[in-house]
Amino acid sequence: MSEPAGILVGYARCSTDEQDLTAQRDRLADLGVAEDRIYVDHGLTGTNRARPGLEKALAAVRAGDTLVVPKLDRLARSVPDAHAIAGELAAGGVRLSLGGQIYDPADPFGKMFFSILATFAEFEVDLLRMRTREGMKVAKANGKLRGKQPKLSAANQRRLCQMHGTGEHTITDLAETFNVSRATVYRVLAAAGAAT
Repeated sequence: MSEPAGILVGYARCSTDEQDLTAQRDRLADLGVAEDRIYVDHGLTGTNRARPGLEKALAAVRAGDTLVVPKLDRLARSVPDAHAIAGELAAGGVRLSLGGQIYDPADPFGKMFFSILATFAEFEVDLLRMRTREGMKVAKANGKLRGKQPKLSAANQRRLCQMHGTGEHTITDLAETFNVSRATVYRVLAAAGAAT
């Protein structure tokens, strides 16, 4: 592997607001990236290409520069996206450093290794999604995941229908009385079969 040329621009990302970027920032500093040249995205997944920090990092690099990321999964979590970003960088004469290893798109072994890393990053995301769906299914079966709760209690829904049935209250009156939107009033009436 040859030494990076030009300016080093760093990129770090974490998926949730609760996660900390300190370890990634420290790794980028260890790789020679100046603090003022590190761009970050906080609370954005790697599957989302619309990331302000990534856009700024990509805009900051010029031909001869190197984009440095601690690991490939910080840059992209899908194979097509990883290849698209790497292709854009290569087309612009920008090198890509993955944790200190320079990715060379002209090297067949480098391309294969990059594709394997991207495949594993995507596989990780797919596993996470599958586990989340399974967890939600179990929670729902155990009564711990109930979904969105109605805006009105069952008693208030009955009262709303009764008031509407008298013909003395408009939909707007009912919405104001129960502090809900007109759409909610219509939904309650429709569910009760009383909508007019």
